[in-house]
Amino acid sequence: MNYISDVLFWISNGLLVPVVVLLILFFLRSLLLIGNFFGQYLQIRKVDRLLMGKVEALTPETAGELRASIPANSKSPLLCCLAGLLDASKDKAHRQLLLSDYEIAADKDLGTSKTLSKMGPMLGLMGTLIPMGPALVGLSTGDIGSMAYNMQVAFATTVVGLFSAAIGFITQQVKQRWYTRDLNRLEFVSEVLDGCAGFAGCAGQRQQSASVGETAGVRPDSAEGESIKAGEEVR
Repeated sequence: MNYISDVLFWISNGLLVPVVVLLILFFLRSLLLIGNFFGQYLQIRKVDRLLMGKVEALTPETAGELRASIPANSKSPLLCCLAGLLDASKDKAHRQLLLSDYEIAADKDLGTSKTLSKMGPMLGLMGTLIPMGPALVGLSTGDIGSMAYNMQVAFATTVVGLFSAAIGFITQQVKQRWYTRDLNRLEFVSEVLDGCAGFAGCAGQRQQSASVGETAGVRPDSAEGESIKAGEEVR
């Protein structure tokens, strides 16, 4: 039993260095995430000022005007998806594919925030518990210096883990609201384009029926008049 306990103790102590390294990487990644989050916020505000008013007031007649106002070299996933929807106004299957791709891209962007919010506390807890064993050993042997050092490592890893998790949690919550709002607007644009395509299809069918009638030498109004005249003769 003592041998098994010693093996577990060695494994636990061996995990301390990887845990500390991962916490440092998570801390650096959380700082980069803050900068990326701020840049995305500025980009969203810019897009809202330029296009969101036109999107909310979109009609089948103003679809072309909205497409012309989208920058050609934009790197925004929202604008790229919006341009694709407007270009595929008559292809519903392609529009559904674009919406699905946007959901996948949004989930991928949220992956970093989710990882930090879930893995940060786990690594922080591991970094707290691992040094507690050597700290208790130092306390039992009267080595106050060793105990103080291990307690310092335990508290530091906890703080770094919680900081990374807090950054991940906050950015995840805000970005989820952003992507949900953008997806609702893209679905609204797709529905408007469905109505536009249906209107164009009905108009095409009417025009085709009229052309067929003219080719046969029968006009709708003349046919109706002849039917009324035939009814009067029968009477």
